[in-house]
Amino acid sequence: MTETITQRLEQLDLVLPEISAASAGIYRPALNTGSQLFVSGQLPLENGLITTLGQVGGDVTIRDAQEAAKHCAIQVLAQAKAALGSLEKVEHLAKITVFVSSACGFSEQHVVANAASELFTKVLGSIGEHSRSAVGVASLPFNATVEVEAIFNIAPTPADLQA
Repeated sequence: MTETITQRLEQLDLVLPEISAASAGIYRPALNTGSQLFVSGQLPLENGLITTLGQVGGDVTIRDAQEAAKHCAIQVLAQAKAALGSLEKVEHLAKITVFVSSACGFSEQHVVANAASELFTKVLGSIGEHSRSAVGVASLPFNATVEVEAIFNIAPTPADLQA
């Protein structure tokens, strides 16, 4: 018997947070095109607060940035679940982009991004294997350390298959 995403979340002791209906700007946190779900950049939130502030290689350690990346990934999954009603509708995680607020000279953004990639793969299983970009930036909104966005392929519904 194949494990469901819900079962994996339970085994990992991960609870997806409830998503606020409000966004921080003039955009949609998630946009469902029917075959793909685009999840806007998610910050490392826990209980509604940003977990990690500042630049990696400056005032933030790689380990703390990796934890922030995991929190971002959890937020991405929560947005996906809110948009789709269930993560079981995900056919595949196609791509993520991980933005890392980086001090001058810091060049290990890929190491930070690995934490998000690992979480997605643990939760989604083989459908969580994705392409990825890891990008160093001078700053992120609200001085967050990491931001993660994602593109999911969505499994067609029976109604889609009949059309």
